Amino acid sequence: MSLNLTTILQPKELDEFIGQSHLLSKDKPLYKLLKKGELFHTVFYGPPGCGKTTLAKICAKLSNSSFYYLDATSLKVEDIRKILQKHKNTLLKPLIFIDEIHRLSKNQQEVLLLPMEKKECIIVGASTENPYYTLTSGIRSRVMLFEFKPLNNEELESLIKLAQKKVNFIISDEAKEYLVYSSSGDARSLLNLLEFALAVEKDISLDTLKLLKNQPAIEGVNSDDTHYDIISAMIKSIRGSDVNASLYYLARAIEAGEKADFIARRLVILSSEDIGNANPNALNLATNTLTAVSHIGFPESRIILSQCVIYLASSPKSNSCYKAINEAQKFVKTNPALQIPSNIKQNCKEYLYPHDFGGYVKQKYMQKSVKFYKSQGIGFEKNLNEWLDKIKGVKE
Repeated sequence: MSLNLTTILQPKELDEFIGQSHLLSKDKPLYKLLKKGELFHTVFYGPPGCGKTTLAKICAKLSNSSFYYLDATSLKVEDIRKILQKHKNTLLKPLIFIDEIHRLSKNQQEVLLLPMEKKECIIVGASTENPYYTLTSGIRSRVMLFEFKPLNNEELESLIKLAQKKVNFIISDEAKEYLVYSSSGDARSLLNLLEFALAVEKDISLDTLKLLKNQPAIEGVNSDDTHYDIISAMIKSIRGSDVNASLYYLARAIEAGEKADFIARRLVILSSEDIGNANPNALNLATNTLTAVSHIGFPESRIILSQCVIYLASSPKSNSCYKAINEAQKFVKTNPALQIPSNIKQNCKEYLYPHDFGGYVKQKYMQKSVKFYKSQGIGFEKNLNEWLDKIKGVKE
């Protein structure tokens, strides 16, 4: 009969939990709340195998709540309604755990809003993706968000020691080191490999582990590294015009299983935010990249993404457009609305049609002069400045 190390080693109490010390150290607010049995709508997000589901079960136990596990990939609205109906007249609210909560449709997320608002249940979600991008604003405003990190080497070694206490086996130092390294912060991955190895031998060797798993998991390599952090590193490297670093993080994102269209969408945003009119073609190429990878997919999309990343990293950088719209929106939010000059209102006969004056004519467009856009004169921005000067200078 094969072992099930994940079940055997699953902690039942908060103080048995391994990892996430940035959240669960005894001086941390989350630890104190859970110890008091306080429950609140929560989303745990981070890479696989870092304890999100396990902590949700501990939460339910600490508050004496009924625990319901639902998978977002197969969840039906009726499932939620049945649970709520079952606990309609009970004092203790059920804890409904939704795994892969980011996979819920917008409509499914909206169904949760009313029971969350009325506190008919406690929703705890788990996600491997950043909820700031995947969850609706309605859900985000009702939950506490906690980021889980991959287990570090010391925590994974503690897990191995705990396994040795529960199950009698021997493991060499080099095998232990490989077991930790190849798991890349994923406790489930480590326990699965250890379980496979124990099915082969009780004296675990490095050779056996390598035969069972010859490549490490590529979700992250230490406690500070998650798949969405890799995207952030790629964007910052492109912004910093480091072509090789940009390609490295692109490769990491691809190997970690990031979707091609997700990467491309981030490149489209960067092309406007960080390059803008310093090289207007950057937005064209990034947009075409998004279209192309949406139709093609991997493995060929890696070449298209590579071309785009190299181009963007090599382009002149300017955030003038980004800063300009920020300034304009800030002004609109903090000042009374300016009256629209009568000459540019709809169907106004006072309007001077620029084309009737050779392309430009001086007239009033704002009630008072306010400057939002400050060109940095980088790349093609310099050409735009010259065009504006020429257009206005000839006629003024």
